[in-house]
Order: sequence, then C-alpha cells, then structure tokens
Amino acid sequence: QVQLVESGGGLVQAGGSLRLSCVASGIIFSFNAMGWYRQAPGKQRELVASINRRGSSNYADSVKGRFTISRDNAKNAVYLQMNSLKPEDTAVYYCNLFPTAYPTWGQGTQVTVSS
Repeated sequence: QVQLVESGGGLVQAGGSLRLSCVASGIIFSFNAMGWYRQAPGKQRELVASINRRGSSNYADSVKGRFTISRDNAKNAVYLQMNSLKPEDTAVYYCNLFPTAYPTWGQGTQVTVSS
C-alpha cells in the first residue's frame, strides 16, 4: 500500500520561502516519477511540478523560476523549494506519483501566503 506523507507547510508573508517535504513508502521510489500538486479553495487540484527518475523536472508556468523540485532516492523523499511566494500560491500541497497519481492521496500540507 502506497503511503505519502507531506510536511513543511505554514504561514508566510508574500516574498517568503518554504520547503516542502514528502516521504513515500510502499513503492520502489527510484523507479517512479513524482509530482507536487496543489488545490486551492474552490479550485481543481493542479500539477505544480514533476521530476522523473533521472532528476529532470518540469514546472507549471505559474511557478516557473520560483519553485524547485528535487528528490533523494535514498530517503524515498521528494522536496519542493518555494521562493518568492505569492498569495495565489495559497493551497494545500500534495505529492503523488506522476503522471498517473496513486488514487489515495496523503493529507497534504497547508501553505498560506499573506499579502
């Protein structure tokens, strides 16, 4: 059974930074591409960034140049460094497999950016 545990969210002022972490279990982590997703109130969940097995990454246009995704296969972990945060980045952030997400999501971590 796949388990995904996100952490690192919080309340930050606009322009600030946060680093999110996600630890996965129940999968051969190094074989899987991973993604960070977010869901803002009243909106659909969207993909923010993805990273493949080799470490190549892609980003949504809205976060390009501000967010950096990385992974540590030895720790079964994927990270999201978020800089220059904006109020529109406020959402619950989740990690999951990419491109096909595992159907059971973790609890997510809340990121709130105040203006």
